Amino acid sequence: MPFWYRIGHTIARILFHGFFRYRAYNREKLESVHGSGALIASNHVSMFDPPLVGIAFRYAIYYLARKTLFDNPVNAFFYPRFQAIPVDQERPEFGALKKIIKLAKSGEKVNIFPEGERSEDGRILPGQAGVGLVIAKSKVPVVPVRIFGAYEALPRGRTFPKLFTPITVVIGDPIVFSDEELNVKDKDAYRALSQRVMDAIAEIENPRK
Repeated sequence: MPFWYRIGHTIARILFHGFFRYRAYNREKLESVHGSGALIASNHVSMFDPPLVGIAFRYAIYYLARKTLFDNPVNAFFYPRFQAIPVDQERPEFGALKKIIKLAKSGEKVNIFPEGERSEDGRILPGQAGVGLVIAKSKVPVVPVRIFGAYEALPRGRTFPKLFTPITVVIGDPIVFSDEELNVKDKDAYRALSQRVMDAIAEIENPRK
C-alpha cells in the first residue's frame, strides 16, 4: 500500500472495528481475483461505504468520489492519495469511465456503485447503464459486495453517525461474464449487465442475523 493509503486504511480499520463492531465475511472469495483486475461492486447506502469496502482488502483499491468533494482543499490533498477517482454525477464524463476501465484492465481493483447514487431509504436501487458500459469494456470479473448496517449508522441526510451500530460487509462469488455477454453496445444491454450485478448483491445475506 502507498504511504498515505496505508495510514487511512489503518485509521479506518481502528475506527470501524472500535465504534461499529465491523465484520467482513468471505474474504477468501477475493483470492480468485487476486493478481488480476476486478470491479468491486457494492450497494450504496452511506458515506461510510467506500472505506467499509476498502478495509475488507489487505491491499490498495481505487474508489469513485463525487467531483465536488475535491473542491475542499483538505479533500483535494487526501482523496488522490487514497486513490479516489473524481466523477461528475451531474454530467457523466466518459473520461472518468475510461480511467476506471484502464485501471481494471491493467490489473487494479476499482470499487464501483452500480446504483449510481446513495439509497435514500436503505433499499437496493436499480443498476445504471454507465456501470454496465464499464463492465462490458473492462472485461474483468465483478465481485459483488453487500454492506449491512451502514444505513442505520449514517443514512443520507444525517450528520452524526449512530455509534456502535453493527456494520457487516459480505463478499459474494465473483461474476465472470462471457465474451458473448460483454459484446453489447446499447444502453439497455449495459443496464442489464449492471442489473445482473445488483441482483447478485441483493441475494447476499447477512450472516450475523
